Amino acid sequence: MEILGFALLGLLIVMSPGADFVLVLKNSIGAGRKAGLWTALGISLAISVHISYSVLGISYLISQNEALFTAIRYAGSAYLIYLGLKGILTANNTLDTRADETTQVAGLRYLSQGFLCNVLNPKTMLFFLSIFSQVISPDDHSHLTAVGYGLYMMLLHGLWFALVALLFTSAPLQSRLKKVKKRFDQVCGAGLMTFGALLAAD
Repeated sequence: MEILGFALLGLLIVMSPGADFVLVLKNSIGAGRKAGLWTALGISLAISVHISYSVLGISYLISQNEALFTAIRYAGSAYLIYLGLKGILTANNTLDTRADETTQVAGLRYLSQGFLCNVLNPKTMLFFLSIFSQVISPDDHSHLTAVGYGLYMMLLHGLWFALVALLFTSAPLQSRLKKVKKRFDQVCGAGLMTFGALLAAD
């Protein structure tokens, strides 16, 4: 029952709107399905970082070090504001493709955006700290349980955001969204800047 509870909690956390969701939405509609899927993969890979330091107990040390935690918080805030401002300034009604970029370079660009958006979010760090503090115990098998739950969260993030990318790049939605793409990019950009500002103000 406890495992089921943690599984449902993870599902609710992943599906709740946040900076990751807005970024995947922005990249999917702005640059196409592959961009959204690369962003989703970046977010999923970032979860492995949270898992690693949570299991090792580093996140507790970070949360207890006010200066370090504040630095992470402001770095995450600045990155979100940068992405949001960039989205507003470059908003247009065409797909964000670059003739001088190979598919691999473009993929890595969107992957890094997803990765940094998630890994620099201190709220995500605190979520994993709180969850793993409940999962890990003196029991010899608790670390295996924690790693298992972490892998579940990675998979959950990857699947959910990939689904978002696929849904919002489907043909029926694309034909409608193309007409309002510029406005949508601006709204997503403003949303990212808002998340960044709120993160800095917390």
